Amino acid sequence: MNFIQHHKKSKKIVLSLLLNTLIISHSFASDSQSQSQSQSQNLSIKTAPFSFYDVVQQAQKLDPWLKGSTHQQRSLEYLSTAANHLPDPKISLGLANIALNSLDFNQEAMTQFKVGISQVFPRGDSLNIKSQQLKTQSLQYPYQRQDRKAKVMVTVGSLWLELFLVKQSIFLIEKNQGLFEQLVNVTEARYSSTIGKSRQQDIVRAELELIRIEDKLIYLQQKEQQLFGQLNQWLYQQQNGDSSLALINTNNAYLGMKIPDIKLIASNKILNDKWLGNDQLVTYFYSHPAVIALDKKIKVTRIGTELAKQKYQPQWGVNASYGYRGNDAMGSDRADLFSMGVTFDLPLFTKNKQDQQVKATISQTEAVKTEKQLLLRKFIGTFSSAKGRLQQLVKRKKLYHNKLLPQFHQQAEVALNSYTNDIGDFSEVVRARIAELNAEIDQLKILVEEQKLRLEINYLFVKAKQYNSSYFAHTMTAKE
Repeated sequence: MNFIQHHKKSKKIVLSLLLNTLIISHSFASDSQSQSQSQSQNLSIKTAPFSFYDVVQQAQKLDPWLKGSTHQQRSLEYLSTAANHLPDPKISLGLANIALNSLDFNQEAMTQFKVGISQVFPRGDSLNIKSQQLKTQSLQYPYQRQDRKAKVMVTVGSLWLELFLVKQSIFLIEKNQGLFEQLVNVTEARYSSTIGKSRQQDIVRAELELIRIEDKLIYLQQKEQQLFGQLNQWLYQQQNGDSSLALINTNNAYLGMKIPDIKLIASNKILNDKWLGNDQLVTYFYSHPAVIALDKKIKVTRIGTELAKQKYQPQWGVNASYGYRGNDAMGSDRADLFSMGVTFDLPLFTKNKQDQQVKATISQTEAVKTEKQLLLRKFIGTFSSAKGRLQQLVKRKKLYHNKLLPQFHQQAEVALNSYTNDIGDFSEVVRARIAELNAEIDQLKILVEEQKLRLEINYLFVKAKQYNSSYFAHTMTAKE
């Protein structure tokens, strides 16, 4: 009898030691496994991780929108040069006043072969104004491209961060999945040995949690595929004009284990507890490329008003013609004829035409001004929202790091020790481990959301690089 009791006591001690060392051994095994997987993955693809900045720069480089914008600007530059020249003169050829009864060129004195030329001169200074308008319109595109690159960084960067969040969540869940598998094994061993308070419902509960973890993994893997699809549209390039080569896919997408630390462009203004007034914010936003592009658009419409005013000026034209006449019936020479004239129109009835066209261009200018005001208001609202959220996220990050995560970990350890000593419930062990896992994922979400907000705020404080129109003209000449 003493031997049996001693045997049961020894078995209980062994099971207790196994439970106490379970977390440490599993953590060490998971870290070693992740390191080996990372190393093997690096060896298999033989490339560096797809870092945040690498992916963003590649997306900006391969964006076809930027190439199309360059061609549109080039088209306007060419049109600007062409618009500042007179229209081509018109040549007319004709046979005038020939007798129909004989079709004899020499029968009638009025019969002549005429060659004429005419030239129309546009109204006022409309040629120069139109050329200036097209050139000013072309100046929008460099700022639009700068704005596009900033937007691509926000869009692609956010996708990268979302993908990072999903992959790290999968890593954490897989690590804890192994933990629950070991808990099931230990619980089954305790139950089969009739030692301790292990019950069949403990085994069922542990197996149920394993199923729920597996379901969550499937969901995250589904989301991972979705994010890969969204990211892939930014990261492919054409080959041979037909096929495309994806630069990232599910087989080689190793993002690394470290979240990027995105620096704020105007950190002293953003992280300061003192909030900037709307007037101060607008002053900063005036240098944003999207705002400057709208300034150029406003200038284009104003030039359009000046162009419309030129229609009050008359349109002039000159013409000249030479008429060749044959000899008369007696064989005597007839004098050739030369004609010259001037034509012009009189814009007398301007109320329903010219006046309305000028008013239309003025309204266009006001409409674009409204568009600019709406953009500035949007920037102000976005900044106020993003700064407030960022401040709260920083507080939550400190709370999780300093208090919540250590407390969750301690709670899980206490629950495990209590269960080991037969004074705790197995369901408490499971709940504590699930709470710790959820807290780790929540902390990861906070870190990712913080970086996404930094991207969003940085976009607002992007400063436009000043554009020199002569540089583009020189580039076109060099390429040609």
